Amino acid sequence: MGIASREELQEHLEWAMAIEMLTIPPYLYALYSIKDPQSTAARLIRSIVAEEMLHLVLAANILVAVGGRPRFSAAHIVPSYPKPLPHHSPELIVGLEPCSAQVVKEVFMLIEQPKDLVTGMREDGEYHSLGDFYIEIETSINRLSAEIDLFAQPRLDRQLADESFYSPVEFDAEDSGGLHGVVDAETACRAIETIIHQGEGLRDHHWADPAHQELTHYYKLREIADGNAPLGDVWPLVANPTADDLVAPAQQLAVLFNAAYTMALHTLDELYEPLDAAERGRLISRLYGLMSGVMGPVAHELVTRPGTSAGEHSGPTFEWYDFADPQTARDELAELAQTVAPPKLAHLPDFIAAL
Repeated sequence: MGIASREELQEHLEWAMAIEMLTIPPYLYALYSIKDPQSTAARLIRSIVAEEMLHLVLAANILVAVGGRPRFSAAHIVPSYPKPLPHHSPELIVGLEPCSAQVVKEVFMLIEQPKDLVTGMREDGEYHSLGDFYIEIETSINRLSAEIDLFAQPRLDRQLADESFYSPVEFDAEDSGGLHGVVDAETACRAIETIIHQGEGLRDHHWADPAHQELTHYYKLREIADGNAPLGDVWPLVANPTADDLVAPAQQLAVLFNAAYTMALHTLDELYEPLDAAERGRLISRLYGLMSGVMGPVAHELVTRPGTSAGEHSGPTFEWYDFADPQTARDELAELAQTVAPPKLAHLPDFIAAL
């Protein structure tokens, strides 16, 4: 039957956000497990993560423009692992696992598989590929916008629309698509096309951009799976950890990471409130500071030390952290860092307090 109403479109866009939020942590966990962060494999995965974050924001912008409200930070929204990819048929289990050719082939490449490489019929509400899913959203946007005033109130003041807030990283070409606001069917479909082209691509096409400078996510991953971008040494990380599974001090570091991760999600919620340019820029700086200045260094500390009684290491567990008050999350995070951060990260409390 397809997407028949504004409300069903909003629901599908919420599903799109849920899919992106589910897949980003497993990519990061795999990235953190690679011992050489400058290896080609690590840099390829990092480029995928950057674009998945872009896709999350673009889906949220479309949701705002058609009357919905994005939500990033709530205990029921943050996924636990392992977990099936929503609305995917056949079932595809996604988890936090150290990077390997097997994980890349059997999980990541199936997430990003081009729709024309998929065979078989699907049931209503289920999709064999993300391409199927996003094309249905795009089709419904064009159809519904011809029937109703779908973009009557696009609310740009509630979108993350300033293109300067996103810059392509290595292996990502600028003309494969970037950040922009959504005000009508054309800009909404342009956002969907960016998500499709950068991710699985169209048909069996290798390239995400017109000049053939950027491989799609599927073919970036294939470079790793085929050995053209060797993984090198990988930390022996436990699969699908929770903070409760870990021994000290890894447990405390996992909790610190989770608090920073949750604060980043709270910050995304704030970014989708009506804001002036200065306040939005300040929150963007906070978001990037949390990701690169807190989450990254804490994750590195986690992967490089034993985290279980069996001697396995652990990456971050990506769990919800229940702040006493989201309005004072920064102070609580700084206090937590003061308590649990190792000497190598002794700068974190002051860094967090300045965010």
